[in-house]
Amino acid sequence: MSDNENYLFRDGQLKNGQFELDLTPEKAGWEFSGLKVLNLPAGASQEVTSGNSELLVLPLEGGCTVKVGGETFEIKGRKDIWSEITDYLYVPINTTFTVSSEKGGRFALPSSVAKNEKPLRYCPQDEVISMIRGKGDCTREVHNYTMGNPVEVDHVLVTEVITPGGNWSSYPPHKHDEHSETERILEEIYYYQVKPAANGTTGMALQRIYPSKGHTIDVCAEVHSGDVVVMPHGWHGPSVAAPGYHLYYLNVMAGPAEDATWLVTVDPDYVWLTEDWGGGEVDPRLPMTNATIKED
Repeated sequence: MSDNENYLFRDGQLKNGQFELDLTPEKAGWEFSGLKVLNLPAGASQEVTSGNSELLVLPLEGGCTVKVGGETFEIKGRKDIWSEITDYLYVPINTTFTVSSEKGGRFALPSSVAKNEKPLRYCPQDEVISMIRGKGDCTREVHNYTMGNPVEVDHVLVTEVITPGGNWSSYPPHKHDEHSETERILEEIYYYQVKPAANGTTGMALQRIYPSKGHTIDVCAEVHSGDVVVMPHGWHGPSVAAPGYHLYYLNVMAGPAEDATWLVTVDPDYVWLTEDWGGGEVDPRLPMTNATIKED
């Protein structure tokens, strides 16, 4: 019997005012990771208090102004997630700020419950660590916003992935539900967008999660733009982009470890795939964005 209903939130299910998504750790059923998506009409604003969570103001579409304390930050943002990476702002715990947008836009606020107050920091686009991962029909484009970057965080790890239509991503399956020298416990959120086809149809993607030792979970879900899957444990992957429809997902990860490190274990049955990815070449459709690609 499927666990889809326990771990899948449909687009609009967690809407709260101007937040088209308001996923708190309590709603996810865990301790650390959260995600809000703010949808601002032109000229609108929203006051936000970080409370016991650190977070990013990460534009998905459009730019914004963030006023915090006596400082004002102009976040250029981007036209859309399919063609550009973005600059962003790191906001520490116990901070109240206002986001406004002259032309309107959509802004992700990935977050984690945190203990230590790190410095408020504007992060320019050229600090984003971008890479191409995999080959052949496992090729995808990865943008790391708080992994390997100069920005200092307490717990929150944020990355986004673009997978061309027909490709498999988040593959081979992996997990991060134990603390060891080679793995960290990380609660993970996947927030999806599916690029409409040229004829305007909206398409879909697929997400799989299956049990790891000591953890019962069974998710095999069709996902669409605005949907969210929460992954507290288990082997997860693949995330499959249906042929004809490119897939974007934003990952938010956090856990109890104090080192803010992404360490995972790949399912042993699939490790061999990473040796040469079947001898294939990098998908020529990538990179899709203006990112400067570095070696994985």
